[in-house]
Amino acid sequence: MIKVAIFASGSGSNFENIMARVNDGTLSNIEVTSLVVDKKDAYAIERARKFDVPIHVVLPKSFESKEAYEAEILSYLKEEGVEWVVLAGYMRLIGTTLLDAYEGRMLNIHPSLLPKHKGKDAIGQALESGDTKSGSTVHYVDSGMDTGEIIEQMSCEIEDGETKASLESKIKAIEYELYPKVIKSIIQ
Repeated sequence: MIKVAIFASGSGSNFENIMARVNDGTLSNIEVTSLVVDKKDAYAIERARKFDVPIHVVLPKSFESKEAYEAEILSYLKEEGVEWVVLAGYMRLIGTTLLDAYEGRMLNIHPSLLPKHKGKDAIGQALESGDTKSGSTVHYVDSGMDTGEIIEQMSCEIEDGETKASLESKIKAIEYELYPKVIKSIIQ
């Protein structure tokens, strides 16, 4: 079993999907040691409680620097023997403290076909740019904003009259299939 920590900032739907796949045996290769959140009101916390996953709420504003913030997280990860970090809607750039410790062992999922539409509101960006396709990308994490090496992508069509909500729903469905598949194949 490979020990994995999952990081999230918001609703935690990808976290919940991963946990469901762990519980049904699809992701029998990993053990989720904890959920790390950077917001005390992240709904991911409620989802983690459903699965009895330990939760670390680490608030960046409680620290004098990014290094100190990440050192606190790193202390939890080391204590738990975490071998891989999986970002699932974690809305901060990873700094050198965590990158150095988990180089090549940190994954992220992003709701666009990278390298297009990095950062926040990628779905809105795709609609505004008039794209006819969108999708999701799993990539390794580096110091940039969604710039790490691409591992795998899945796409969907953007229909005429597509709304942000309808496209987001399509992309979530893709993510729920894509991320567990990549996690299973990469984390061994």
